[in-house]
Amino acid sequence: MMRTKIKYQALLITLLLMSFSFAGKKKIRIFMAGDSTMQNYNINKTPQRGWGQMLPSFFNKDVTIFNEARGGRSTKSFIKEGLWQKLLDAVQKDDWVFIEFGHNDQDKRKPERYTPPENYKRNLEKMVKDVLAKGAHPILLTPIAMRSFKPDGKYYDGHGIYPEKVKEVAKELNVPLIDLDKSYGEVVSNLGSEKSKALFMNFGPNIYKAFPNGDKDNTHQREAGATEIAKLAVQGIKDNNIKPLIENLK
Repeated sequence: MMRTKIKYQALLITLLLMSFSFAGKKKIRIFMAGDSTMQNYNINKTPQRGWGQMLPSFFNKDVTIFNEARGGRSTKSFIKEGLWQKLLDAVQKDDWVFIEFGHNDQDKRKPERYTPPENYKRNLEKMVKDVLAKGAHPILLTPIAMRSFKPDGKYYDGHGIYPEKVKEVAKELNVPLIDLDKSYGEVVSNLGSEKSKALFMNFGPNIYKAFPNGDKDNTHQREAGATEIAKLAVQGIKDNNIKPLIENLK
């Protein structure tokens, strides 16, 4: 009788400890700042997807992702329009902030977006320091590779010096870097000019209702491309050994 009572008490203590453990598990919050390559899209209206839209499927229920990316934004316009401040106001201690810009910063055709490389670097520095000041954790990402091939079929990096500026900021401020320009560029290059179209918004007519004439967009992704980039971002999390995020992957 006494032995049974001791076993019962031991079981009760174990269950109580487990309940405290589960109750005390910290929820993870990820905020995403970026452009159209990262943002969410209406899946009922377009086949276009942002890689940030696919990222939640890689995490468990203890992770909440706030995708604040907006199409057409550069570091300059994201800050100028108040989008960065709005995101920052919502960030709390120990949150995570993914920062990925570059496509629109390099676009000289649109002065409201264009950000010279050194200004781009300063804007990224500001964003990183703002996040650190909140007691949160910034992660820098280079802009995703585009489908850029020369006439001879050889892949080339279309971002110029901009990815290097991201790397400089990450090194100088000692924050994690995920090089999507490099990793996704390798995927696109290995697929080649023709097969890589399946990742992008590059397709013929009469495939999608919203695009009866097809499309030839070599920057934005369809689901396959966005999923691949999200997968590469997750691999980058692992490569950086970011344990709080790794522990909550599916």
